[in-house]
Amino acid sequence: MFRPLPAFIGLRYAGAQRGGNDSAGLVSFISGLSMIGLILGVALMIVVMSVMNGFDRELRERILGIMPHATVYNASPEIDWTDVRNQVAAADGVTAAAEVWQVNGLARNGLDVSPLLVQGVNPETIVNVSTIGEFLQPGSFAALTSDPAEPGIILGKGIADKLEIAVGDQLSIIVPQSGNSESGGRTAAQLAGFKVVDIFHSGTALDHSLALVDWAQAKALAGGAGGAGVQMRVKNMLNSFAVFQNLLRQLPVEGFYGNDWTGTHGNLYQAIQMSRNLVSLLVFLIIAIAAFNVVSTLVMVVIDKHGDIAILRTMGASTREILLTFVSQGALVGLVGVLVGGLLGVIGSLLVTDAVSGLESLFGIQFLKSDVYPVDYLPSELQWGDVALVVGAGFLLSLLATLYPALQASRVQPAAALRQDF
Repeated sequence: MFRPLPAFIGLRYAGAQRGGNDSAGLVSFISGLSMIGLILGVALMIVVMSVMNGFDRELRERILGIMPHATVYNASPEIDWTDVRNQVAAADGVTAAAEVWQVNGLARNGLDVSPLLVQGVNPETIVNVSTIGEFLQPGSFAALTSDPAEPGIILGKGIADKLEIAVGDQLSIIVPQSGNSESGGRTAAQLAGFKVVDIFHSGTALDHSLALVDWAQAKALAGGAGGAGVQMRVKNMLNSFAVFQNLLRQLPVEGFYGNDWTGTHGNLYQAIQMSRNLVSLLVFLIIAIAAFNVVSTLVMVVIDKHGDIAILRTMGASTREILLTFVSQGALVGLVGVLVGGLLGVIGSLLVTDAVSGLESLFGIQFLKSDVYPVDYLPSELQWGDVALVVGAGFLLSLLATLYPALQASRVQPAAALRQDF
């Protein structure tokens, strides 16, 4: 006897319900809602994961591209920092090193004051450990020392905006000094004037805190006290702490100390990872709810098609074939939902950065500010592994959701079902 394929029957039930009765229309409506929920859940999950990947990428490539992976310091005035830099650069796991002199101070322009971290750099070596040069005009490093009577300074855009200062303007740097002078009084604060030679905009929180001057100027601001060190980049940033600790043991002079990026930006990295996991869990639950809406759809189909199921059973359809019929219907809803949702998620991930930027320009607002968030724009990085994971998980949940109503359909007794219909 000819038996229609279970998949063919399931696909027909999954299509538009015909007959004009109210129950058929309701089944189609609920089936459509289930599919729409699955589409939106999958698309949203892919976009959210891409945005979190974008934040992770910006931390690794932009923030930690500008800032070093690790820095060693020593307060001794007798240190030959050129020699130390060469030793650090030659250490295992280190790819580049550059001397730096860091000073915490205040920038003042008129009555406006802003705290900042002043880094004294060597223009010849800083480019080996930092990507800051990508955000500067050509010749900006040379301009730091072009006029000995008027030293230059490079400011972050956030600092410049707060002080309402532009390239070519003058500003003062004040560095508080600790301790007492030889005469017994308090040591006076160091004060120096600088000319702004460039303003960098990296789109990160560093725009609100970082300023660059020449090494000698930073040394003068620090009064020759602590703050000198060597910055480094390592081959594997996730292994920076081990490399850094091993380096401290290898340096021949005592008194070295320091930190790596996990101490300065580790909380940010952990916050991004935690946010990624929590948001992904919430959106996954949305997908699960949408997928299990298939249960209500198929339960109503089973109720509506009791007579048809009974006829199939009397024609010789086995329990397995009835089971596969309803699994096929749920699988079609899930397959269409995850494929369309996956396509929309990929498109959304590719366009979300430009879309948010366009909304900011249209309404004249800024959703993300780098003094609050790691970056001042919404980054996105699409990873096909995430797409495959979300689509596969959504489809698997849809299949699991079909099992209960499919089992109920396979247990329909032909005689009882036909007696109810007639």
